[in-house]
Amino acid sequence: MFTGIVEELGTVESIQAGAQSAVLRVRGPLVVSDAVVGASIAVNGVCLTVTAHDEATFTVDLMAETLRRTSLAALREGSSVNLERAMAATARFGGHVVQGHVDGTARILRREEGDRWETVTFELPTELARYVVEKGSITVDGVSLTVTAAGPDTFSVSLIPTTLALTTLGAKGVGDMVNLEVDVLAKYVERMLAHLCEVRS
Repeated sequence: MFTGIVEELGTVESIQAGAQSAVLRVRGPLVVSDAVVGASIAVNGVCLTVTAHDEATFTVDLMAETLRRTSLAALREGSSVNLERAMAATARFGGHVVQGHVDGTARILRREEGDRWETVTFELPTELARYVVEKGSITVDGVSLTVTAAGPDTFSVSLIPTTLALTTLGAKGVGDMVNLEVDVLAKYVERMLAHLCEVRS
């Protein structure tokens, strides 16, 4: 489990593409400082398993499902990525419950500059719209954010200077693709209510 608080801005060192999979090597000295084979690291919000590492880089496998459901297929050598290690049981919970299981992808529709922040508006896939509410939480490329506005097919967030400087969201442009993970608690509530309605009927 993760919290959506990005620890490090990493760099893609290499991508070895297969027929339906890929092997990704990422430079991230901080997140590999205590890594072991089998550890989980979120890359742009996608929970991946470390298969090898050295003092500065780590390697992960990308399966067909991951490439199909996320934006990781668009990564190239030199791409910047948001990195977060799995949350330690003794750590502060700074963001919200993030599984690293991407629900869908979306494109940036517009960016509006404030004096020290930016409002960014994204597409909202129809199948995810019911889980996104104003003042609720959403994960965008692994970053825990608060929804400032939610419509039937769009949502907006406000990015503070720290987020702009320390995550990939500061450099993303209109039309760029991002990974989305909605609040898993909303999905559990929906599932439980649906089951309750079935029982009562």
